[in-house]
Amino acid sequence: MSGRDSPLVTYHHDESSDMFANYLEHTVERSEVSGFAMPLDDEKVTLSPWRRNSLSDGRVVSAAPTEDSPYSMVRSAVAPRDTHVPSLTFRSVVLGLFFSVALGFANQLLWFKATPITIGGFFVQIVSFPMGYLMSRILPTRKFNTFGYTWTFNPGPFSIKEHAIISIFAASAATSAYSIDILVVETIYYNRPMGFLPAILITLSSLMLGYSYAGLMRELLVYPAAMIWPSSLVSVTLFRTFHEKTSYLHHVSRLRFFWIAFGCMFVYNILPGFVMPVLTFVPALCLAAPNNVIAQQVGDAFHGLGVLNFTFDWSVISSAYFSSPIAIPWYMACNMFAAFVLTMWVITPAAYYSDVWGSGNLPIYSNSIFLANGSYYDTSQVMDTKGHLDPQKYAEYGPIRMPFQFAYVYGLSFAGIVTLVVYTALNHGRDIYNRLRHLNVGDDDVHARLMRKYLEVPRWWYAITLVSMLALGITACEVYGLLPWYYMLLAITISFIFLVPVGIVQALSNQQPGLNVITEFLIGYLRAGDPVANITFKLYGYITMTQTLMLVSDQKLGHYMKIPPRHVFIAQVLGTTTCGFVQCGVAIWILRAIEGICTTNEVWSCASARTFYSASVIWGLVGPQRLFQNGSPYSPLFYMFLVGAMLPVPVWYLQQRYPNSLWRYVHLPVFFTVLGNMPPAPSASMTSWFFVCFVFQYLIHRYRYGFWQRYAFSLSAALDSGVALSTILIYFVLILPNVHMPDYWGTKTRLCPLAANGGGYKNYQDFQPRT
Repeated sequence: MSGRDSPLVTYHHDESSDMFANYLEHTVERSEVSGFAMPLDDEKVTLSPWRRNSLSDGRVVSAAPTEDSPYSMVRSAVAPRDTHVPSLTFRSVVLGLFFSVALGFANQLLWFKATPITIGGFFVQIVSFPMGYLMSRILPTRKFNTFGYTWTFNPGPFSIKEHAIISIFAASAATSAYSIDILVVETIYYNRPMGFLPAILITLSSLMLGYSYAGLMRELLVYPAAMIWPSSLVSVTLFRTFHEKTSYLHHVSRLRFFWIAFGCMFVYNILPGFVMPVLTFVPALCLAAPNNVIAQQVGDAFHGLGVLNFTFDWSVISSAYFSSPIAIPWYMACNMFAAFVLTMWVITPAAYYSDVWGSGNLPIYSNSIFLANGSYYDTSQVMDTKGHLDPQKYAEYGPIRMPFQFAYVYGLSFAGIVTLVVYTALNHGRDIYNRLRHLNVGDDDVHARLMRKYLEVPRWWYAITLVSMLALGITACEVYGLLPWYYMLLAITISFIFLVPVGIVQALSNQQPGLNVITEFLIGYLRAGDPVANITFKLYGYITMTQTLMLVSDQKLGHYMKIPPRHVFIAQVLGTTTCGFVQCGVAIWILRAIEGICTTNEVWSCASARTFYSASVIWGLVGPQRLFQNGSPYSPLFYMFLVGAMLPVPVWYLQQRYPNSLWRYVHLPVFFTVLGNMPPAPSASMTSWFFVCFVFQYLIHRYRYGFWQRYAFSLSAALDSGVALSTILIYFVLILPNVHMPDYWGTKTRLCPLAANGGGYKNYQDFQPRT
């Protein structure tokens, strides 16, 4: 029997859940609901993220029971039942470890490329399905007894839970470990080669310290129904597409729809991926004005503002920077696009062409650092023999300068981190307090109630993880001179403080406000002139939180799939440990094997490490004291801290005063932090991303809800999977063997050369600024 023929219960949506949503709307409107999270299926109601009512004496009253989630996104993807099939089996462990090694090797290798390719979760989900099915047909079914535990190589048909836990194993290998940036920057740019032992110590400790925090996060970020984690919904849909016989009367089955969409995207991606790269970005302004520098700066995607720049490449639309536009609530997308338009199309051009902060000599959109005259900044001119800043050399060489947009986004980060704290305290503070006081009380949807039958991860598992990883991290920092141990403790404390605020934002929007800027800023004052300490502090302050939320995200996937929490934890720890050793080994090998890597080699140019290096110079080598001192053009950015502290108050008041107005859709943390990836994200990608989200999450969701419910997440999974497999095939079959398309108009990608050459508008002879 095949995996898709497993005796799983197929869920068909009926009107009962919608009836409950309507009932809930009237019930909640008559009650005192504190906080504001996400609207309930576009209905006129505001809910706290846990949908719990607090009485005057502090007791918590749970919402009325229901047979399904109150959110349409969840109802359309997740079955409100548990299927009693195995999850952590011999098959799932073997395949999970195999993909952890394979993806860890491939993604780390490709990370060094000028245009890195990431082999992600959808690839694992598709490829592991036939492999699991084959193992279910050929492995012996004999049972064994080991230390009182009965197990077998083959427990029966390849189950949906095994399929999901394989994906959780491999999730740790989906991206390169952040610690690899430190390894590369120290080895290449600061001439301090790092061996395997310190590399693996900081990699394992930074990746797994966050797991010790995850025990407190389940009740706050996993069990509540409003913590939907949209990215998990696409994965759940794909798992159910493979394993369940879903058919709808007079409609195409979801599995058939998936394969049709997958095949179309797999074939189509060859056009922008190889045959016609011009389709990746089509800049209308550059084509209309080939000799006008302003038109090209405004219209370019990589070095400009992306105005009237269109993409026909799904890998750009559904990128790692913003995730799938089909799997995000519509009102969150509106917050993101509003921030993009205000920053990129209003404030940046107004300031840039007014030569604010002397930015007219610099590119309009870049993540590099410069001298005031527009030439690239040579950090070797200001460093001493120990890799620290030499103040005298710095004074002689000159201060660093950043493009206006690059500096302004740092200011947005200042505002965003303060806004995150104030906004969470105002909107969710009482609910967080009540949730912590009354654990395991009042689960607000069927998924939470079904998961209560499984044993939770023991707290001592988390304690052992904390103590052991803390020991590894302190050893690495002290023995190899990376960072004093007490600063490391400060870094992981910061990450813990921001876990819940950042987790709420990510659970609702797929966007994660980063702690990279605030950690760089803080250690820049505490350890001025020490770039290595700066990037190490950022590693532990930022990645500890990120890894915790990755585990929480996997726990939500396990929550939707009804996988025991202990199985999820074991899979994540085994996958992360295996991947850490693989990635460190690959990184050290390739740094020694390829000549000119990350410097003069254009193929292996390490784009991510270059950005990391620029940040280490700005915040570590030079430091915020010099960058924001009196007289510096960037000193006004300090006021963004005040803006971030004050702005949430009037917005919160308006949301409380007018709960059914448009104010309920404003989400300031998302608004301030969405531009954290710009640069290096292409500026034009956001426009097409928002358009696709508008089509699916507004038009189709509102006017063709039946189609949206049946096929939206299947389509998202199919398009992402088709692009992933097609890109991998193109790379290994065509690009790696150095096969090229004949040169014609469709292969031209430098359509905005005046913006791409790195200069500012004041450096061009054909532009005369107004007097």
